[in-house]
Amino acid sequence: MKVPVQVRRLPHAEGLPLPTYATAGAAGMDLIAAVSTPLTISPGERVLVPTGLTIALPSGYELQVRPRSGLALKHGIVLPNSPGTVDEDYRGELLVIVMNAGPTPFVVERGMRIAQAVVAPVVRAVWQEVDELPGTARGEGGFGSTGTR
Repeated sequence: MKVPVQVRRLPHAEGLPLPTYATAGAAGMDLIAAVSTPLTISPGERVLVPTGLTIALPSGYELQVRPRSGLALKHGIVLPNSPGTVDEDYRGELLVIVMNAGPTPFVVERGMRIAQAVVAPVVRAVWQEVDELPGTARGEGGFGSTGTR
């Protein structure tokens, strides 16, 4: 299924590619860093990385911003609010909160694939307050109550 998403390129993203799917079966599109000069992220530091894009999602959709597994494994680069949600009514620049959880400084360069974006449908909940919930075998067990094997 293909969902049309309007996109506007800001001046600092000129010359950079729009987000694309790396393979035919990919769920996420790569988001590109639209930095004008290299950006060094020290261990433990969080920064906002610009993409140079603004979007208009169709009604009933969100854009989920997720980390790239290779950056996480090789460099400890994570997105601390992952997955980040871009709501359908947001019109500002797509910015990615990036954290260096690795032991060494990491340099973000112009054109680097910094995160991935997944377009997803939004299901809206309607709360139904009740006096009692139906029981389950698990009950109130949580935080490891089901074991690790």
